[in-house]
Parts: sequence; structure tokens; C-alpha cells
Amino acid sequence: MKIRKAVFPVAGLGTRVLPATKAMPKEMLTIVDKPLIQYVVDEAREAGIEHFVFVTGRNKGVIEDHFDRQFELDVTLEKRNKTNEMAILARDQPEAGAMSFTRQQAPHGLGHAVWCARDIVGNEPFAVVLPDELVLNTPGCLKQMIQAAEQLGDKANVIAVEEVPEDKTHQYGICGVGKRDGRMFEIDGMVEKPKPGTAPSNLSISGRYILQPEIFQILATQERGAGGEIQLTDAMIGLSKTQKFYGVEFEGERHDCGSKSGFLRANIAFALRRPDLRDGLIADMKRYLGD
Repeated sequence: MKIRKAVFPVAGLGTRVLPATKAMPKEMLTIVDKPLIQYVVDEAREAGIEHFVFVTGRNKGVIEDHFDRQFELDVTLEKRNKTNEMAILARDQPEAGAMSFTRQQAPHGLGHAVWCARDIVGNEPFAVVLPDELVLNTPGCLKQMIQAAEQLGDKANVIAVEEVPEDKTHQYGICGVGKRDGRMFEIDGMVEKPKPGTAPSNLSISGRYILQPEIFQILATQERGAGGEIQLTDAMIGLSKTQKFYGVEFEGERHDCGSKSGFLRANIAFALRRPDLRDGLIADMKRYLGD
């Protein structure tokens, strides 16, 4: 099963981190020195993704600009002999034609956002990557999933999952656990935000998916679910009646950068992994917090 394309739903308003997102897309908030969207694109590129599909909304044009070339900046850096900065920009520059952008005109939910990418994805399996969820690990979460998918049949679907506290299961999409093979298992049921005490497990559905194109047919007529939105989980439940779903417990630290506390923790965690920042950051934290 070859996964060539990844869909990035980036039309959300980022209300959990207002006022920072009043004029700036949530996906352009920086973790250390890179915007969120660059981290997940790098993760997808590492996993072998060749085509990056962004489902945007109004006031999100800066995301498209970020992946374009700025000739004035290139010329200025060259004149000033800023070779390191030039190398960073060249490293992050996508190939021509490798990115597509389409609009979600109204906030109808994640399922609707994925459906908006149907014509660009076409009739092939694809990945869905939520940009406000970062996983700190090498290899990245999506590469782990694609490696797992290579062991499965052509019509398999794969979801990244992680453990959550039992008393928090009502806040997530939760999957049931069937036959297990190491960190991968068959999913024998899914429920979106189950009532407290009714969850089939404590394994939550995270922001990484590998889906078959038949999901688009279900999303086209999917009724609104939790929150009055078209839920991707509901469509996956429908698809699971005819296709297998597997969960992968990925290795790594997941950071919910769509929340203020998660965003701050991600900045610290990613900075501590940087050799050029780690020692200075630790020293500053000790001075601030005390030994």
C-alpha cells in the first residue's frame, strides 16, 4: 500500500489560543523557530509523502506564502552572505507542484474538511495529519504508521492511538482493541466522545490517519454528529463495516499545540532536543525556578 498524498486540515479558527490567532493562523504559531505547519510537513516528507494537500479557509493565505519562495529575501541573504539561513530556506522549500490548496468555505468539522480534498486525492489511499498535534520522536509518527501499513492488505485503514486517563476518555474518540501484534492491533469498534464509564478502552484516536478513498463516499452523506459537525470518526465507523481498521500505538511524545498549555510544553520539549539551545535553556530554567 503506497501512500503518496497527505491532507492537512488547516481551516480552523484556533479559538483555544486566542488572542494569538485573531490575525495569525494557528498553524503559523512557532515552536522554537519553526511554525507548526512546517513540523508536520517535515514529518510527512520523512514518511515518504510526495504531495501535500492543504484544506484552508479565509485569512490562511500566509500558509501558502510560507511554502513559496521570497525572491527579495533570497537576494538579501545572498548579498549578506547568510549561507546558514539560505541553507535552511532551501531545505524547507518544497518541489514545484508538490503542494495543493483548496478551501473549506464553512467550519463544518474535520470530516467535511477531509471531504473537501476528495478531487485532489483521487482514488488512492492517503494520510490525514492534524497540524496542531506534534509528536516528538524519530522516526516520526506518520512514518511509524506507514511502516505498519506495509504489513497489511491493500484496503486497510490505520489510526494512530495513545493512552489517555480513564476519567478523560469522554473527551476523545476511543477505539476498541481486538487481535494485537506488538504495537499494532485490530480495531473492533470506535466511538466519538463516549459517556463517562462507557468507553471500550482508554486508547484515544490521535491526529494521524491512513485512510482508503472510499471514506469520501461516506463523508458525502455523513450526518452531523458531536458538536453539530461532520465527524471523521463517524465516517470511519461507517467504513469499518466493510474495511479493516488498525490502531498503532506510536512511540513519542504527543503535544496538543492547539491549547495554551500544550503549546508552551511543546516549545520547551522541542527546545530541549536542540543541542544549540539545550544547555542555555536548562540554565535559564534553573535560575528562574531555583535549583
